[in-house]
Amino acid sequence: MAPSAMNQRNTWIRSLSDAQPVPYWLDDPGRPRPEPALTTSETCDLLVVGGGYSGLWTALIAKERDPRRDVVLVEGREVGWAASGRNGGFCAASLTHGLPNGLARWPDEIHKLQELGARNLDAIEAAVARHSLDCDFERTGEIDVATEPYQATELRAWHEETVRRGLADDVEFLDTEAVREQVDSPTFQAGLWDRRGVAMLHPAKLAWGLKRACAELGVRVYEHTPALTLKPYGPGMAVRTPYGRVRARQVALGTNIFPNLVRRVRSYTVPVYDYALMTEPLSDARLASIGWHNRQGLGDSANQFHYFRLSADNRILWGGYDAIYPYGGRVRAEYDDRPETYAKLAAHFFTCFPQLEGVRFTHAWGGAIDTCSRFSAFFGTAHQQKVAYAAGYTGLGVGATRFGAEVMLDLLSGERTERTELAMVRKKPLPFPPEPFAWTGIALTKWSLARADAQGGRRNLWLRTMDRLGLGFDS
Repeated sequence: MAPSAMNQRNTWIRSLSDAQPVPYWLDDPGRPRPEPALTTSETCDLLVVGGGYSGLWTALIAKERDPRRDVVLVEGREVGWAASGRNGGFCAASLTHGLPNGLARWPDEIHKLQELGARNLDAIEAAVARHSLDCDFERTGEIDVATEPYQATELRAWHEETVRRGLADDVEFLDTEAVREQVDSPTFQAGLWDRRGVAMLHPAKLAWGLKRACAELGVRVYEHTPALTLKPYGPGMAVRTPYGRVRARQVALGTNIFPNLVRRVRSYTVPVYDYALMTEPLSDARLASIGWHNRQGLGDSANQFHYFRLSADNRILWGGYDAIYPYGGRVRAEYDDRPETYAKLAAHFFTCFPQLEGVRFTHAWGGAIDTCSRFSAFFGTAHQQKVAYAAGYTGLGVGATRFGAEVMLDLLSGERTERTELAMVRKKPLPFPPEPFAWTGIALTKWSLARADAQGGRRNLWLRTMDRLGLGFDS
């Protein structure tokens, strides 16, 4: 490495010297105190297991549908401490991990899925207002950015196809000049701006606000109460916790990447670790140097992509690129911190925004994403429809978990609805194979994606085979 390049790398590394290895969103003096653990026996109509978005939306909507329903929610740690408090805060309308994935998998249903997704995001916005959820909700939209010529060509072609199919409402193609008028980076060559399909928010505050709203409607919330076992009990189900037990007529499982209490579901997800940095607040001069007046969320178009956005106090969150699968698929706290990835992200940040040289990072963190092979959530029931589950959101759960909550409640009711009739809801993804095959396949996929990024997007035989099998890992 040349001396100048070495000096530049050292400068980028020094930008991390003050970064705390904790999620920025959770490092908040206004963080609510946890509710006491369950130390007795409880009975209820509906037990919700998991205090992330999936469980919180399920409990809230259950009470809104029927205020007389007796609902209990148990959380193993604290509400919002896992993925719901660690993500980037992109609340998307898409239920299918983006339109390309949805169109490839469910072409006959794509218009309905798009409609349901738009209605779901509108419902989230309405709930934020109705329950006074102080979560910095901004309906700014998102720009998919091309940073290579082939990506710009692909974005233009994709926009033309979506217009032809009637799927491009409120989506605008931006050429190089237009995209740099929105956000000024020398790496940006084109963009697709979805003006209404994504909102930015403070993810932990959303979880804390949903917890408060649930309690105000009468949901009994117990934190530091892991659910250990799930067994039939008379006409319903019983869940054992360390200090007590809950007997419920029905159970909704929103545990996502953590081991599902229905064992047969576990092979459908694997943990993939994602990492992010947060800068110090930008001064007015630094913010002016990059524009970003409309505060959209941003993501680049590479297979190994970055996502980035502004916080309410004008920090930049910069995440993505590395996706780390630990051998054996275990979820461990030690994987939440990865300095080698932080160094890589810092270098990429200053390549994107060289005019921000000298900005410091205050927080650096990681967390597990519940990844499934079709890149969008799946659903099901167990124990004669007394138990429902949803999992596999693959990084797009901020918005889609509310839809998943509706699906779980529909399934528990036994009613046919527009949601339960969807092939997306009725069918499941392919499960992951046991080790060492899972680790080998994921490692080969990651290597192939990196190679495709370096070779103009050309997908090798492995990726083309995955595409034919319906395992099109493109992000």
